[in-house]
Amino acid sequence: MAQTQYFLAVDIGASSGRHMLSHMEDGKIVLEEMYRFPNGNEIVDMDGTPHRTWNTEKLFQEIVNGMKACREAGKIPVSMGIDTWGVDYVLLDADGRKIGPCYAYRDARTEGMDEKVYETIPEAALYERTGIQKAIFNTIYQLEAAKVTEPDTLERAEALLMVPDYFHFLLTGVKKQEYTNATTTQLVSPKTKDWDRELIGALGFPQRLFQEISLPGTVVAEHLLPEIQKEVGFDCSVVLPATHDTGSAVMSVPSQSDDCLYISSGTWSLMGCERKDADCSKKAQEANFTNEGGYDYRYRFLKNIMGLWMIQSVKKELEAGYDFEGRTGKEDYGFGSLCDHAKDAGIESIVPANDARFLAPASMIAEVQSACRESGQQVPETPWEIARVIYRSLAACYKEAAEEIEAITGKKFDAINIVGGGSNAVWLNELTAEVTGKTVLAGPGEATAIGNLGAQMIKAGVFQDLKAFRKSVETSFDVKTYRA
Repeated sequence: MAQTQYFLAVDIGASSGRHMLSHMEDGKIVLEEMYRFPNGNEIVDMDGTPHRTWNTEKLFQEIVNGMKACREAGKIPVSMGIDTWGVDYVLLDADGRKIGPCYAYRDARTEGMDEKVYETIPEAALYERTGIQKAIFNTIYQLEAAKVTEPDTLERAEALLMVPDYFHFLLTGVKKQEYTNATTTQLVSPKTKDWDRELIGALGFPQRLFQEISLPGTVVAEHLLPEIQKEVGFDCSVVLPATHDTGSAVMSVPSQSDDCLYISSGTWSLMGCERKDADCSKKAQEANFTNEGGYDYRYRFLKNIMGLWMIQSVKKELEAGYDFEGRTGKEDYGFGSLCDHAKDAGIESIVPANDARFLAPASMIAEVQSACRESGQQVPETPWEIARVIYRSLAACYKEAAEEIEAITGKKFDAINIVGGGSNAVWLNELTAEVTGKTVLAGPGEATAIGNLGAQMIKAGVFQDLKAFRKSVETSFDVKTYRA
């Protein structure tokens, strides 16, 4: 009897991380959670200024802990790969040591850095050149902030690695920069599919920081570093997934059509379609769409929508004891409960969910209330009313984005595939179908981890190509249908 082949995906999001193991059984992909751990920004005081940072040392220890859990279960992977969010990076010196903190994308240091970049290249020209939407936390603005406020750090740095690339480096000692995450820097050309060296030079960023770009499916190393092998108790190869979590999530959209509308629903809602060529037109820019790199040089033509970050923030405040009048302290503020109660809360107010005011407010609850008050709408006064306002606002954003995509691409989409954790929000799925007038196909929930595993399994020959993998996702996982 052939030995079971296991593959390990380490999927780290802005609020938690998980180790997901997969193998094939009776022709289906079997998924097993081996380890889960919390994540979040840490506030660090630097010269009297608070900054949001990621604790990469703690995160890497959690990566190792999850690998140990696989060994303890007797399930040793033949390969593994790590995905995270985009835009954030680590700088390394000539000896491969980390320089300075790993800033989190919600840190305020990029304020005003867009205008400094536009002194070198106007905003419209930058979009035409890169196809990446304006977001103040993009790596290009983070590097501009480093150039302005920490020039010595950039001078000392010999390499820049995106967060998952850095973790792969700690596992193997090999520096690889992966394509899908590299595109979120706003420094990659959609024409050459490589670093825009002319742009990098014009902005004054050191050219040496940017390593050769590798595609998902590339082997980082056949072996883990000896010290890592000793600590986790096994060896395996490390294979690049689409290291940008949305890139992995989109890989697992269970559709055989090349004209598929999707929402990768998690902390962010990323709504878009796949395209063979980037659309860097003025029309796409004005609608604030991005052309992020995808598997096999596909483009994820999508819009970033604030997403479940708003609900996650509300949940956190409620569980910390936010003082709503009349609350008993016994309510269930889990995501399922919030969504279920929101359906019957009655309030019809909505807020512009994609407004920057909701990016990192001191209190999400207070910010939603203020937005309703300022616009002359009914102000939500209970947890369920707050949740209803947020869910209805997200559905309104989905409707607007769907209309924009159809107008720009000239295509008509009858259905929306929702993947990721947000696919479990039943009322939001119902609401999205109702508001957009499109059939909603919801699932799988662990889309990012599944896509991560898919890149590894295609590389290993388990699946011939992306189409075969997506067909297997469709038959292996529960996908629920919601009709308009």
